[in-house]
Amino acid sequence: MARDNINDIQVFLAVARERSFTRAAATLGMSQSALSHIVRALEARMGVQLLARTTRSVAPTAAGQRLIDTVAPRFEEIEAEIAAISDLGGSPAGIIRITAIDHIIDSVLWPRLAHLLPQYPDLRIEINSDYRMHDIVAERFDIGVRYGDQVQQDMIAVRLTPDVRMAIVAAPDYWRGRRPPETIAELQRHNCITLRLAGGGLYAWELCEGGQPLDVRVTGQATFNSACQMLNAALYGVGLAFLSQEMVAPYLKDGRLVSVMDDYCPAFPALHAYYLSRRHTSRAFSLVIEALRYQG
Repeated sequence: MARDNINDIQVFLAVARERSFTRAAATLGMSQSALSHIVRALEARMGVQLLARTTRSVAPTAAGQRLIDTVAPRFEEIEAEIAAISDLGGSPAGIIRITAIDHIIDSVLWPRLAHLLPQYPDLRIEINSDYRMHDIVAERFDIGVRYGDQVQQDMIAVRLTPDVRMAIVAAPDYWRGRRPPETIAELQRHNCITLRLAGGGLYAWELCEGGQPLDVRVTGQATFNSACQMLNAALYGVGLAFLSQEMVAPYLKDGRLVSVMDDYCPAFPALHAYYLSRRHTSRAFSLVIEALRYQG
């Protein structure tokens, strides 16, 4: 019975994490009906409902959330210790799951991680591109990557970059017949390329004036949920984009983009990888962290 409970709780955690029997079934390689049967059997044995089900969603009940909060971290500790023991027998092995923003994956993470895979054939790296702020514990990511001021205090943070300066840029074609803005009010009259956040709202450009931070609401004809697409739209002359200096530097250098209002563009805190302290026990994890660490 105890072993059945352990296996069935792992199935329940997968469904609760995905908030979907369909997605959990795909992740576990099982049928949706089998997962539903397992969860119902677990609920019957425990005498309490763990998941609230509707035709559109699945969510943990209060009892289910308590099971997640108390049991899931212990399973993670066991998995981490098993990985650490396995490391003793050979080369680093296991899967490291990372969540980050798309252009950070392209410009920072992948260039530093790609060389590891040929060297360590038992290492697997899974990277999720998302602007949503993940709970990396609940969603079973090993590493999150965000700007320093977005990292929770109970996490260990490893610096990946210098502080990140921002820029307001547009293509030369956009400026034909237009006067570059010199003030916030003038900027808000321009066609700006906007970013749709995971929660549904539009990102307010984080500028500064006279040393004071300002959240500036801008509008325009093109909206994306990815910085890479915003950069492409700027290169096509659609409008102004607010992007990192590192991302636009090659295009500023060759003249395909022109920056404006540089004095209004702040430096954001450096990018950091963050994780729970107990994850340091795996050699595979340590290998990835050291490859990502800023060497400047």
